[in-house]
Amino acid sequence: MTLLATQGLSRHFGGLNAVDQVSLAVERGEIRAIIGPNGAGKTTLVSMICGRIPPSSGRIAFEDADITGVRPWHRVRRGIVYTFQITSIFGNLTCFDNVALAAQRSDTWTSGSWWPRGHGHLAEEVLAVLDRVGLSGRGDALAGTLSYGHQRLLEVAIGLALRPKLLILDEPTQGLAEDEIVSFCGLVRGIARDATVLLIEHNMSVVMELAHRITVMNNGRLLAEGSPAEIRADAQVQRAYLGT
Repeated sequence: MTLLATQGLSRHFGGLNAVDQVSLAVERGEIRAIIGPNGAGKTTLVSMICGRIPPSSGRIAFEDADITGVRPWHRVRRGIVYTFQITSIFGNLTCFDNVALAAQRSDTWTSGSWWPRGHGHLAEEVLAVLDRVGLSGRGDALAGTLSYGHQRLLEVAIGLALRPKLLILDEPTQGLAEDEIVSFCGLVRGIARDATVLLIEHNMSVVMELAHRITVMNNGRLLAEGSPAEIRADAQVQRAYLGT
């Protein structure tokens, strides 16, 4: 079943066509990668999907409902969660509190109460999420003191605490060490058991290992779409991006 679909989605900045007539469909449970050279329009595309910027034209549907004009926070409430290319965390709060704020907010959407559960249950969930992303034992650390790579993982934890149906990860492996990337790939596979993942990533080893399907963008348009094997063999993609 299709979870997310765009139809003729475009975004123009003056005379620049950052995204031009993009139509795609992402299925439930899929790990979909979006790749392309710098300036291809990838981040602009997902920014429209999560509501950060409005499209110039076109339509976005989520769970068969038109969300083109829906506000960003209402999209989060519907289950669309976006982790930013530039980390967006509360640096002066602990890792635990960063994740707890997201978990509490998710609870209020379903219960209507700011304190729907006891603190013990909330703490258990937060600690489980931190452990899931590889930050076990870092709950008391100030988020701003983490390495850049660990801040990226904390942002993923915040996203998971919001219980997404669609988790959009924008360059998530940036700043991660090689061993952390291996762990991250395992994390994404686990996430995909509960949610659909839309992944923007320059690390082609990660893309080829994780993605069920790959969408390739160039100059704001869709260049190709297919399985990792099909994309690897596509002559247009080789010329425009893979450099072979």
